[in-house]
Amino acid sequence: MLTLLSTIASFLTGGLPKILDLFKDRGDKKHELEMMRISIERETQMAERGFVAQQRIEEIRADAAAAQAMASERLALYKHDTDIGKGASQWVIGLRASVRPVITYCMFFMLCAINLFGCWYAVKQGVPFEETLSLLWDDETQALFASIIAFWFGSQAFESRARR
Repeated sequence: MLTLLSTIASFLTGGLPKILDLFKDRGDKKHELEMMRISIERETQMAERGFVAQQRIEEIRADAAAAQAMASERLALYKHDTDIGKGASQWVIGLRASVRPVITYCMFFMLCAINLFGCWYAVKQGVPFEETLSLLWDDETQALFASIIAFWFGSQAFESRARR
């Protein structure tokens, strides 16, 4: 009997935070709905008064502020990256710079090794080459390969276009 009561009590106390979260979530959603209703009313009033253009200007300013924030973040990351390298030996700086390329090379050579082994094994088992090729060079593998190429060379295309 005591085991049954302690099991029920444990079950109920274990679910108590979820029940409290449910009530909190209900209150949050009610607040969000009220805020959305107020926002829609404000936008409707602005549209009735001819302030649609002002809203568009505010959106453009918000987009510009977001772009500025992203640029500032990138500059801060670059500064942090160079600050870490200050005082370090050239060997450590070179090692830090080679991490991503080495990982990319390893992934590329692993992909090649898996495909070569798969091709060799398929030929040895008598699978036709066309079927082997479609199995080894499928859509997911093409997407992976394209993302690697785009990561390393895509930013260079944008940078060269921005310099023009």
